[in-house]
Amino acid sequence: MKHARVIYGIMIAMSFDFTDSQITEAGTIEVPVARWKTPDGIEYGTWGQPTAKPAPTLIMLASTIDATLSEPYFRQCGNELAEFGYLIVSLDIPCHGDQMTVGEPEGLTGWSYRAEHNDDFVAQSNVRLSKVLDDLIKTGITDPAGIAVGGTSRGGFLAMHFAAYDDRVKCVAAFAPVTELAALREFHATQEHPLVRKLSLLNQVEKLKGRPVWIVIGDRDDRVGTHHAIEIASRLSAAAKAQNIASNVELHVLSEPRGHTTPQGSTRLAASWIQRCLNKEP
Repeated sequence: MKHARVIYGIMIAMSFDFTDSQITEAGTIEVPVARWKTPDGIEYGTWGQPTAKPAPTLIMLASTIDATLSEPYFRQCGNELAEFGYLIVSLDIPCHGDQMTVGEPEGLTGWSYRAEHNDDFVAQSNVRLSKVLDDLIKTGITDPAGIAVGGTSRGGFLAMHFAAYDDRVKCVAAFAPVTELAALREFHATQEHPLVRKLSLLNQVEKLKGRPVWIVIGDRDDRVGTHHAIEIASRLSAAAKAQNIASNVELHVLSEPRGHTTPQGSTRLAASWIQRCLNKEP
């Protein structure tokens, strides 16, 4: 029986914090970000030059459309997958870009503010992502059999929630993901709030068990908590074992002295894994 694949490795490489602009490990396709809207007005962006339609598609989440798709670092494995004909898609996540509401804080502080006011921003994100996916499939842009989702840090949190919500997503790749909102400093005052507890990814284990889930985390990530990433992978494995099914979860814990950042080498691993999951490995 196949269970969680947990990989501990040593990678001696230069790394940076998420606030820095980075150059990806792979060569990039320098194309502009295109913007589109669903029939009900949800804006999303696309990047890449697929050679065929419908194309395999990777939805990547980090913050705003431009910050995600215009930066090689936040495109993550999208850089490698674009070379194999994938379309990379993103949209503004809650409390970022056009998803900010007047009077509320920006970013993760905004998430905490919304949770305190019983505003389920994850549910809203899931609905918006599903409508974007509807539009991509209906217009013939996206291959419905070739859909992956990924994200960095807070984007990884939303990506895993979306994979649990919409079973059209075939696999999910999370880079140094938030898995417990209560572990973040922005949620210090709201960590015991019922909605914050409800939004823990541990509560999505039943929906994600047996689904292809790929996670990478640095061994010293005190921002989101290395141990939290290990816990979600372990829970997914245990839930699959209890059902006597393959867990299909792969966890990489890699040496990363700078803390909360994606260890170098991760994007190639993720791209290869997604290719295998979608049976599109060259």
